[in-house]
Amino acid sequence: MKEVDARGLSCPEPIMMTAEALKQTKGPVKVLVSEPHQRTNVEKYAKDHGKKVTVREKGSEFEIVIE
Repeated sequence: MKEVDARGLSCPEPIMMTAEALKQTKGPVKVLVSEPHQRTNVEKYAKDHGKKVTVREKGSEFEIVIE
């Protein structure tokens, strides 16, 4: 599973990194973000592209698994 660490980055960087990882990887992609709005944006992007999304909150951060 490819992991994208987008914690602490400003939009649109987390979405751009997620898009690139999804293009390069056949399997699931795990995206780590630190802000609720980043979580929302990455989750919406993935769902808009027909992907299944699972989100786990880990303390003040989020782990988004896109399949």
